[in-house]
Formats: sequence, structure tokens, C-alpha cells
Amino acid sequence: MYRIAAEQTEDWWEVEALYDLCFAPGREALSSYRLRDGVPPVAELSRVARDDLGVLGGAIRFWPVRLGDAEALLLGPIAVHPTRQGEGLGGLLMQDSLAAAAAAGWARVVLVGDAPYYRKFGFRRLEGVKMPPPTNPERVLGLELVPGAWAKISVPVDVKPAAPQT
Repeated sequence: MYRIAAEQTEDWWEVEALYDLCFAPGREALSSYRLRDGVPPVAELSRVARDDLGVLGGAIRFWPVRLGDAEALLLGPIAVHPTRQGEGLGGLLMQDSLAAAAAAGWARVVLVGDAPYYRKFGFRRLEGVKMPPPTNPERVLGLELVPGAWAKISVPVDVKPAAPQT
């Protein structure tokens, strides 16, 4: 049994260690990390999953971004500890956090990822939405939390970081 909760300040380094374990060394050199520099994650949507003993099994974070004049959430990273993969924990984190994003009034989510995995959560390839290079455009995916939210984005458009909060 897992308990999903909002990530707390004291979870930060444990979550970072999980991301280091699950992703290749140098993960912060990926183009999507340029959108996160100097911008805090959306705290109320970033989640951790812990088992009955309090051991971290997975985590997901969201970041605010801009697409022209429109706001969106950048999903990622999401990670599940290698010993917990295949248990549906990633799906639980996705469903919980996306429901919270919709309830908070966010209209759209963008990510860079594998379409076959994210398609089951409703993500589709976004034509004309460009992430910082060298992102493969085939991996730029989006989800509407509000029907028609992506239709309101005129393409081509670059994804840019949100203004840093002061």
C-alpha cells in the first residue's frame, strides 16, 4: 500500500537521489531542464509515494512554463524506484497529480517522453510546439485538462520557462 502526498521541502534530496538513480548521469543537461532553471516546481502538484514503512517508491514534479501568452505545466521528471516498477505506482502518481492539476485550474500539460507510455493517460504528440533543442519533436507530448486548451495555442510556439517567482 502506498500513500501519495504533496512533496515537502524535507523530501527534496531524497527525491533528487531517486531521480539520479532512475535516470542517466547528466540528466540535468537535458533540454527540458533549461525550462526549470531558477523556477521552483509547482509545490501543490509535485507528489511523492511512500510505502507503509515510509520508504520513497516514486515521485513526480511539475513546473510552470509559457507557450506564447498561454500557461502550461511541464510534467517531469516522474520516477519509480527500480524495485517498485511494474506495480502501477507511476500510474497512481500520474492520475493523482493530473487530477490535482485539473482541480487547481490548469488547462494543459506538456512533457518530453515516450508516447506509448503516456498515451494511456491521454497525452498526444503536439505538432508545432517546440522544446529547447536538441529535443526530438516526436517526443513532445501534451494533454488537455480543459477541452480545447491546446486548440487555443497558435503554432509554431516555443516552450519557455515561466518568469521566476520573487
